[in-house]
Amino acid sequence: MIHHIPFDYMYTFMLDVFTGIGVPADEAKICADVLIASDKRGIDSHGIGRLKPIYYDRIVDQKIQKPTTEFEIVRDHLATAVVDGHHGMGMVVAERCMQMAIDKAKKHGLGMVVARNSTHYGIAGYYPLMATAENMIGISGTNARPSIAPTFGVENMLGTNPLVFGFPTDEPFDFVNDYATSIIQRGKIEQYAREGRDCPEGLIVGRDGKSKTDSKQILDDLVKGEAALAPIGGIGEETGGYKGYGFATVTEVLSAALQQGAFLQQCVNKDADGNLKPYELGHYFMAIDIKCFCEPVDFRKTAGDIMRALRESEKAPGAERIYTCGEKEYLAGIERAESGVPVNEALQKDMITMRNELNLNYTFEFE
Repeated sequence: MIHHIPFDYMYTFMLDVFTGIGVPADEAKICADVLIASDKRGIDSHGIGRLKPIYYDRIVDQKIQKPTTEFEIVRDHLATAVVDGHHGMGMVVAERCMQMAIDKAKKHGLGMVVARNSTHYGIAGYYPLMATAENMIGISGTNARPSIAPTFGVENMLGTNPLVFGFPTDEPFDFVNDYATSIIQRGKIEQYAREGRDCPEGLIVGRDGKSKTDSKQILDDLVKGEAALAPIGGIGEETGGYKGYGFATVTEVLSAALQQGAFLQQCVNKDADGNLKPYELGHYFMAIDIKCFCEPVDFRKTAGDIMRALRESEKAPGAERIYTCGEKEYLAGIERAESGVPVNEALQKDMITMRNELNLNYTFEFE
């Protein structure tokens, strides 16, 4: 049975879990804020659902991630910087990098900061939205453990590699295209597996070149290299899979070449001898100060006009409405402010496990 938990309660719980596993209080606030932002926006693949398997387990059980973050600035040159995260908390590395890019853009009009030796940084859209709040265009992306096969390939080589832009508008929500460069990303498959649902046909390719649909089996096969995600556009070239493949490669280069970090199959959690090691991920962050080009209020109005024109265009037969990027997340936030974060039985078990192991003082309604 699904239970709903209020935002504040869920945020406090995640904050206590992060501090309980050794994340410093100020950094734990960043981590919990990124995760609750995902749940607020209806992105269930990256909120409370990621707390145990992606952060808690990697720190406590696998010991491949550090709860404290050594944020080392390796190079700093006017509008640019290179950062080494030393396998700390990806959300902390990312938030600080994006803030650096924003600060540099305020001085120079543009700011770009790249990071290496980081870890999973949550929803990519969180960071461009930091820029839009400052009347700037924000861009971010990250590489990830190998998941996507190149067009005409079956081996998982590229990560899900989001390529995310954020634009401020004059509407109640800003534009942000927060999604992977694969048709589906691993977190969504994890969600399907928790819910006992099969993955739709055509999203995952096996070593035999055929589509896979068993969600739990897919998760195992992705780790073993026996399955790979199809890039946006699909398997092969006829439906434009080469386009998603190209965008995923753009993010791979920007997440590795400038910062001289790990790339492709180097972004795994095992060394040559099969021993566990940190995921050595790279990120990039760009901020563009709009006032260097035009008045921010005018930019917001034009961007808003574009979104409204798109939504007001002729709809397909039977379609109720057209959406623009960021709108569904905004609407989910309004709905969930009343209902809370949905937590299924698998997540309930995870929350109970973390609470008990950390001796946290929580009593959940679903018990």
